[in-house]
Amino acid sequence: MSKPPYRIPSMAEIAATPWNGFNAVSTFSGCGGSSLGYRMAGFRMLWASEFIPAAAETYRANAAPYTVLDTRDIREVTAAEILAATGLSVGELDLLDGSPPCAAFSTSGKREAGWGTVKTYSDTQQRVDDLFFEFARLLRDLQPRTFIAENVAGLVQGTAKGYFKRILKALGEAGYNVTARLLDAQWLGVPQRRQRIIFVGVREDLNSQPVHPAPEPHYYTIRDAVRGLPGAFDDLANDPETGYPISIRGYSIEPLWRQLRPGEGHPERMNLKRLSFDQAAPAILARAGTAGTAALTHPTHPRYLTIPELRRIGGFPDDFVLTGNYARRWERIGRAVPPPMMARIAGAVRDEILIPLRDAEPSCAE
Repeated sequence: MSKPPYRIPSMAEIAATPWNGFNAVSTFSGCGGSSLGYRMAGFRMLWASEFIPAAAETYRANAAPYTVLDTRDIREVTAAEILAATGLSVGELDLLDGSPPCAAFSTSGKREAGWGTVKTYSDTQQRVDDLFFEFARLLRDLQPRTFIAENVAGLVQGTAKGYFKRILKALGEAGYNVTARLLDAQWLGVPQRRQRIIFVGVREDLNSQPVHPAPEPHYYTIRDAVRGLPGAFDDLANDPETGYPISIRGYSIEPLWRQLRPGEGHPERMNLKRLSFDQAAPAILARAGTAGTAALTHPTHPRYLTIPELRRIGGFPDDFVLTGNYARRWERIGRAVPPPMMARIAGAVRDEILIPLRDAEPSCAE
């Protein structure tokens, strides 16, 4: 069976998606990748929290008009304030979402060296390795029917497994049946090999079990993703109108790029990769490039990817607004949960947990 064409709905189409009857709240919302996925699945995102100013700016530019955006440090936010903003009572929220910052657990960073310390995260200084427990605090006090939380694959590797076990314990002690699985975005509708640990929980009194989506029988390639995108197969380096650079901070990638075949990474520049049109992309990292590292480059021309190309590979609509300069826009996509991935995760929770629970509730006429 042939796979359907790769297509992400426009922002207008997402805004017009019928409400499925369920409400969600998002914490650590970033630029809105996960929120967009919930909206694609028909949820209403009533409230969101994002502390990083640049990320909050992008979130605000794309949010639904009814979404309340709170930009305080999550440590200052209480469940009572969220309930007051949404008009809900304890236990009435359908789904709590959260993607606590994960740099301290990433296998591409220094891991344990950053635990317990205040460090640079995006354009702020913040301790990040304890934030999952702030999510657990809000979960305990809000008591939503379900929750979905996300983190990097490195959370279950090496010494980070101890944090993983502590997180599972905290989520369970909040009153939830919890499961966690490693999912790959390339098998959930995204042309990107991006692995994430996905926690799903259901409140214990509801007598239901967590679910995760089944993988798709196909994956999308970069060629699938950028088909029909103007300039995607062209040499656009240093284009004066779009700013698609061949170099960042004066460092040219061309000599290194020419050493690689499509699909290869450079052995001395760990994250510099020349992509292949016939494969899914590696995970988009948060930094666009420093001295030639942490960069995805075009398959047939010695240049970095364009922002429109990154949108497609990241699963964002072509008209999703990204604010800031080239590096900031790249960072927003690199830190985001791909919307189609979250749409499928949320869709599984909707169809296999929330709808059956709603259908089992006695009607007012009974």
